Amino acid sequence: MSRKVKHINQTPSSLERAGVRLKICGMKFQDNIEAVAALQSDYLGFIFYEKSTRFFDGEIPKLPQHIKKVGVFVNASLDYIIRKVNKYDLQAVQLHGKESPEFCVELKRHYEECQFERSREQNDVVISHKETDCHNFSQKSRNDKAIEIIKVFSIKNDFDFKVLESYEDVCDYYLFDTKGKLPGGNGYTFNWEVLKNYPSTKPYFLSGGIGLDEVESILSFLRRQESKYCYVIDVNSKFEIEPGLKEIEQLKEFITKI
Repeated sequence: MSRKVKHINQTPSSLERAGVRLKICGMKFQDNIEAVAALQSDYLGFIFYEKSTRFFDGEIPKLPQHIKKVGVFVNASLDYIIRKVNKYDLQAVQLHGKESPEFCVELKRHYEECQFERSREQNDVVISHKETDCHNFSQKSRNDKAIEIIKVFSIKNDFDFKVLESYEDVCDYYLFDTKGKLPGGNGYTFNWEVLKNYPSTKPYFLSGGIGLDEVESILSFLRRQESKYCYVIDVNSKFEIEPGLKEIEQLKEFITKI
């Protein structure tokens, strides 16, 4: 009975009903972040790359629990990434540079070690003899929450998918973006036909110049075999008033149409 009630009360978003989720990237301004979060996207992206016009150095307001915060980094050091992950309580890291498979492994390991140390410090309290009998010693002394790693690959008209082989076991998702002058936010799409040759079963993010003008193309793409492992539609610059400031009504329209 309770299981049925729980199922009935779950209301999937428009994009979830279409079989994919939504990531809105390049967030920058607090009021705008809150307004975008109210649209019930699945991921919000914050860019920690100082050369970007969307570089984030503010405060992230409290978000609905289901929204995952993604930190976007370009050839950053492990320490820099971990500092941002801890400061902003990020649930995912998007690697947009030339990060190697070994770097991905080290990032996961470094994150787990830091989580263990933080958890141990929080649990390292002096328990008086009066409290000992009721203390729960079976409680886990570490945070088992894992960080999601999204590895970005840029595409224009073709792509050698062999480069994915060494990343298969070290990241959680791929993200395919448009190859351009900037590491992201170039404002135009790549040739999605390339994804017909996608050899993996790993879920991927589709990114690069997606806006209202691409709605029909996306709907067509989602009906084709190459979209089978498309997990997230990632939008950014096509929905901006200025870098980092998203146009809410256009985002609403996009979500409704998809």
